[in-house]
Amino acid sequence: MYLGLDLGTSGVKALLIDEAQKAVGSGHASIDISRPHSGWSEQAPADWVRACEEAIAELKAAHPKELAAVKGIGLSGHMHGATLLGRDDQVLRPCIMWNDTRSHEEAAELDANPAFRRITGNIVFPGFTAPKLIWVKNNEPEIFAKVAKVLLPKDYLRLWLAGEHMSEMSDSAGTAWLDTGRRKWSPELLAATSLDESRMPSLVEGTEKAGGLRAELASKWGMRAGVPIAGGAGDNAASACGMGTVGEGHAFVSLGTSGVLFAANAAYLPNAESAVHTFCHALPQTWHQMGVILSATDSLNWLSDITGKSAGDLTGELGDTLNAPTSVTFLPYLSGERTPHNDSAIRGSLTGLGHESGRAVLTQAVLEGVAFAFRDSLEALASAGTTLSRVTAIGGGSRSRYWLKAIATALGIPVDIPADGDFGAAFGAARLGLVAATGADPLRVCAAPDTAETIEPDKALKQAFEDAYGRYRKLYPAVRDATA
Repeated sequence: MYLGLDLGTSGVKALLIDEAQKAVGSGHASIDISRPHSGWSEQAPADWVRACEEAIAELKAAHPKELAAVKGIGLSGHMHGATLLGRDDQVLRPCIMWNDTRSHEEAAELDANPAFRRITGNIVFPGFTAPKLIWVKNNEPEIFAKVAKVLLPKDYLRLWLAGEHMSEMSDSAGTAWLDTGRRKWSPELLAATSLDESRMPSLVEGTEKAGGLRAELASKWGMRAGVPIAGGAGDNAASACGMGTVGEGHAFVSLGTSGVLFAANAAYLPNAESAVHTFCHALPQTWHQMGVILSATDSLNWLSDITGKSAGDLTGELGDTLNAPTSVTFLPYLSGERTPHNDSAIRGSLTGLGHESGRAVLTQAVLEGVAFAFRDSLEALASAGTTLSRVTAIGGGSRSRYWLKAIATALGIPVDIPADGDFGAAFGAARLGLVAATGADPLRVCAAPDTAETIEPDKALKQAFEDAYGRYRKLYPAVRDATA
């Protein structure tokens, strides 16, 4: 058996798979997020540990023998979070999360230093880790002075599981401290943020061993002490391993809390100006590019909260037949936007409202707005040298066929739906645990699932969607200038 642990924004998932990569069982536990000020987003690392304990306890209750047979563990987690530890590994403050935008000024200052884009291949976004440390230095100097280690969220779980300060390439590429082409920490960039390598975790590839399970936890869970823990991956790279998106030209669209258009690359192809992320992949000598939108299903959840209707009820009101866009346009910038705007201050909008704009019209506009945000990412990837001919859909939002039809038509390419199964980040993490434990070929282990269905673009609505996308593109500068 192999265990994948995925630390998501809203909870932990523990997934057991057997040696044939069939899911055996899973456990879940929720985590709350704190937003003490506008633009802030924090979590307590102790809640990650508590949720992991609960998820594994659920798994043990249902599958004690299978859990005892685990030979490898893989980790996945949300990226960019700044988890600050003192000299005895005590947590110094709540983790500043990936969708926290408080450090936008610090990010702009770092991005003005040409070394960051030259070495990392990326814009320094406010959500990245490095600007958060500058914010702490400027606003909480007594805490900054105590920082002995900076860990990414999943790697804090590794510290608890194995007692090791270790990370891997895909997650570390989102800090703005990694030399992405050379796959190692950059002393120059660390020095620019008043840090050095002694405060960073050591690095391995995602397929390599990075610690073993502590005897205390192994005894509690009925497992063998020292079970290898893989380097693992950031959540998007882990999802890619689960989806088999590891070879050149393979791509997926993820409809989760945030939205991701992800393409695997066999070479390092940076193009920071496009606001596309260029990161290391979890497999050795592979990289990936991705466009990121900050509010995907979060946009639908926002409408759900306002209307008092569940997200499923809202999309259900639209039926299965794709409609032409109405006059209502939604910009999904509820917490700023990454690709292509790199704008933490912009906020969302609904325009073109009329007396006739009922709930279903607003739902349609929200789904289209997210689809057009993915189109922005597709155009940005093209400018970075990556052209996609099809994508595979994953994430909770992919359960809506209407939404996938809108995305296929907005992008102008087919969207594949994988056959039934769990191919998300926890599955990808379990696959990496298998590779680390057995030395198996990661390209063979991380194979793509069968396709159950393909959704083609609606050719009859192509022009209507192009026209609506044109309106969408004009609104960003108008809203930005009007609210600056």
